Amino acid sequence: MTAKTERVRRIGWFAALVVASLVTVLCVSLLFAAFRNDSAIEAQLGQATAQVESVAFDRTIINYATPDGIMHSPSNGVLYPAGLAAGQLVNIEYDVGDPELARVAGRSAANTLLPLGSMIFFTWLIAGPLLWWIRRQRLAYRRSLTEATPA
Repeated sequence: MTAKTERVRRIGWFAALVVASLVTVLCVSLLFAAFRNDSAIEAQLGQATAQVESVAFDRTIINYATPDGIMHSPSNGVLYPAGLAAGQLVNIEYDVGDPELARVAGRSAANTLLPLGSMIFFTWLIAGPLLWWIRRQRLAYRRSLTEATPA
């Protein structure tokens, strides 16, 4: 093993730590954002029946009318859309002050706990042993250097 290999391992250890930490921070940020959105909706709660227009990987588009007769179609889609299909009618809850913020009725930020928690768990399930293995290799290399050096 050479000093170059040692440097590559050090960079690999740091990169694995940064990626796992970044995924964790992003997941926690998404969880806080979901709670913030729910709080905004519950502060000025409006209810309506919406029609699901399209379901895509990144968003589910709905159309609904508020009591004043204005049709709304949130550009970012509806929150917590799991299990919806195009053409379906669904009860929603929305923020009266910002009708662009809508969620499927009966769903909340608690629905994000399992997916985000799983993402964090599996990220560290992979990163933990990888970090341990790289660290062990680096320590073995250092030991071999001290043993090879005459006293």
